[in-house]
Amino acid sequence: MTRLAQTLGLTEFQTEIVSTVRHFVDKEVIPTAQELEHSDTYPQAIVDQMKDMGLFGLMIPEEYGGLGESLLTYALCVEELARGWMSVSGVINTHFIVAYMIRQHGTDAQKQKFLPRMAIGETRGAFSMSEPELGSDVAAIRTRAKKNDDGTYTIDGQKMWLTNGGSSTLVAALVRTDEGADKPHRNLTAFLVEKPTGFGEVVPGLTIPGKLDKLGYKGIDTTELIFDGYRASADDVLGGVTGQGFFQMMDGVEVGRVNVSARACGVGIRAFELAVRYAQQRETFGKPIAEHQAVAFQLAEMATKVEAAHLMMVNAARLKDSGERNDVAAGMAKYLASEFCSEVTQQSFRIHGGYGYSKEYEIERLMRDAPFLLIGEGTSEIQKNIISKRLLSDYRV
Repeated sequence: MTRLAQTLGLTEFQTEIVSTVRHFVDKEVIPTAQELEHSDTYPQAIVDQMKDMGLFGLMIPEEYGGLGESLLTYALCVEELARGWMSVSGVINTHFIVAYMIRQHGTDAQKQKFLPRMAIGETRGAFSMSEPELGSDVAAIRTRAKKNDDGTYTIDGQKMWLTNGGSSTLVAALVRTDEGADKPHRNLTAFLVEKPTGFGEVVPGLTIPGKLDKLGYKGIDTTELIFDGYRASADDVLGGVTGQGFFQMMDGVEVGRVNVSARACGVGIRAFELAVRYAQQRETFGKPIAEHQAVAFQLAEMATKVEAAHLMMVNAARLKDSGERNDVAAGMAKYLASEFCSEVTQQSFRIHGGYGYSKEYEIERLMRDAPFLLIGEGTSEIQKNIISKRLLSDYRV
């Protein structure tokens, strides 16, 4: 592990897993990330090795063929993967949100059907909540599932920002159903949508138009998902009961926010590593720039931010593992880690000077990846909204 961001109290097995992932990142990810990222190429060889390492089954219970590890173990592995290339960690993020939702809320039949295949990476999960005009207003979802006389559902609508949209084979999609509830969020249902990989009309009534062109977060496919008369069965409803989708998704999003926090920690650690190395190699006025107080103080600030973000991420993961409510802890961790990551990356960019603007240097890629973390799994403003509501409730006069 890095000298920064140490985690106390890990078991021997946890330490071994994280150490193995770090070695894998140093050997296989960092040397190839620049080329794959600049060409926007899916990292298939890296993903195949992740399958062989058992990473797709990290949090899936042993009874279903997984490793049965904690959210903390998963988050520490994500931190290491993101340190090498954030897109690689994105391959497993939505996969684990879906696996977690099935584990926590699925029927026995759904668990038996999906979790063993997800554990070995044969079935790959994606998570679909956003829509083109809604953003963070989840309760206003328009994609609708209409129940037919034979008990099936017909789904119509458009979803947006689907990470792993083309490479996944199972999508957990949040859509509107007619429950007659007085609150909009109680009229939402999560459907488990099976599909093959690829683009175009992948199954009747379901289209993945193609990859969206993004500023950063390259390599991994981010797509739209269009339902046009797609037929789903009652067995496709997560948990077998409609109207529970919002609560199921929010539970999954708490896992996702810990994941984004871990990714921000990983990117921040790498930005610091690059800066502290470059600052000792680059000389001005007869000495390394690290010996100039202006740069040395920046390194001190960066290291402190990296350490603080890591500690908050670890706390949020441990709280979720304990079974306690962690929406505030996850929101705080996601907010702080993503903001600090952006600041640390910019400081590293400045230390690199003109070379930071060159695509030959790794910091250029981090500068394009870091902004995603400010909006992924809920913007900083959404996190502040969640945090402030809970604080005002807990400290009500």
